[in-house]
Amino acid sequence: MKNEKITSREVDFAKWYTDVVFAAKLASYTGVKGCIAIEPNGYAIWEKMQEILDKKFKELGHVNVQMPLLIPENLLKKEGELVEGFAPEVAWVTKGGSKELEERYCIRPTSETMFSDYYATHVRSYKDLPMLYNQWCNVLRWEKETRPFLRSREFLWQEGHTIHETKEEAEKETRQMMEVYKWFHHEILAIPSITGLKTEKEKFAGAEYTLTNEALMYNGVSLQAGTSHYFGQKFSKAYDIKFANRENKLDYVYQTSWGTTTRMIGGLIMVHSDDKGLVLPPRIAPKQVVIIPIFKTEKVLQKCEEIKQELEENGITCYIDLTDKSAGFKFAEAEVNGIPIRIEVGERDLENKEITFTRRDTSLKMKVSLNENLAIYTKNLLKTIQNDMYQKALKRRDELTFEAKNLEEVKKIMNTKPGFIKADWCGDLGCEMKMKEIKGLKSRCILENAKLLTGKCVVCGKDAKYLVVWGLQY
Repeated sequence: MKNEKITSREVDFAKWYTDVVFAAKLASYTGVKGCIAIEPNGYAIWEKMQEILDKKFKELGHVNVQMPLLIPENLLKKEGELVEGFAPEVAWVTKGGSKELEERYCIRPTSETMFSDYYATHVRSYKDLPMLYNQWCNVLRWEKETRPFLRSREFLWQEGHTIHETKEEAEKETRQMMEVYKWFHHEILAIPSITGLKTEKEKFAGAEYTLTNEALMYNGVSLQAGTSHYFGQKFSKAYDIKFANRENKLDYVYQTSWGTTTRMIGGLIMVHSDDKGLVLPPRIAPKQVVIIPIFKTEKVLQKCEEIKQELEENGITCYIDLTDKSAGFKFAEAEVNGIPIRIEVGERDLENKEITFTRRDTSLKMKVSLNENLAIYTKNLLKTIQNDMYQKALKRRDELTFEAKNLEEVKKIMNTKPGFIKADWCGDLGCEMKMKEIKGLKSRCILENAKLLTGKCVVCGKDAKYLVVWGLQY
């Protein structure tokens, strides 16, 4: 049954999205224009994301640090491309109390400058390398148009910044971290993303190249969901990050950065959720099971506690809803909050030696005997839900992935049902900009080592160099 507070996804997708955010109490607007308050339900998802990714980062040898929020203007200016790329989004601090500052400070839009400044004074020899640092923090970018989680002026993220002795080692790091983001989306978020290389126009300011993780939302619009940048020696030369190499000669380090943000919460909503509210894959759900007593009799409550204890002892996160609300209200609340499994326990159920399981993703109800091993049954059901959600998202993505051989085909697709469009490209900026004239279509990524469709550019008809995925973007 549809949630009356939520606009239908098929009627108004943008309104549906914000309705789900607010109905599930993930975030709310604040008195600070363009900035949201992330509420407990939303922050719990971010904490789960942090927990899983942080563990993976540390397994790969990374350590967490914290750099300053404020960046002196002289430091920001040292790498020209970075300044130019971020200039429209930078917010400046010009006063300290009532006193004008001698030099402006920008509020961190990204931290390449501060890490580079740090590395320049902390690296002496190849024996100090690699330095594999990551920080969990907030950043500020003065966006013109904002939307909760997808694009807000202040947002949370992690940014990895590493320096290496050799080009090969740094490039390996760049690709390794992109594989981490791909793994996280496929295996944890149940989102079938694609990875590839950004074009020169779309790469990160100051990078030699950028790898990107691109996900397709239910409405056919793409979301950049994690990037990994190879800087080579651009920043190390700008910030004088030198080390004594194995021949005892001074050399510049090779550098990378990589990051992903709270916009992944927006991606979760737009790929999986429905008109009832949030739908969460079990591996990212802060609470995987809610146990709802139907009438709080001693016998029912005792069985609820037994079930909760059995599930928790087997690593399943769950809670009993003991609030003074009707069973129907509790069901609706569990639905809008996206709890993967709902277990109902009533007097009649216990007389029949069974309880009711309900899947959030499909609304399927199942009567389960109390003679079952409930922990094993629940674990298996959670695995099934995770896989089914991935397969459903994959089917949707494939249905909205098209091939185009010329501009007329591109226009026809965009006027019918937008999605990912695979098309050959010659590599010319003019042709890339010509594609953008079609409803703002942008290159999402170059598919590396992919076979060309026709061998001719979709725009100009000349020999193509790359197979590119194009799409609209958030």
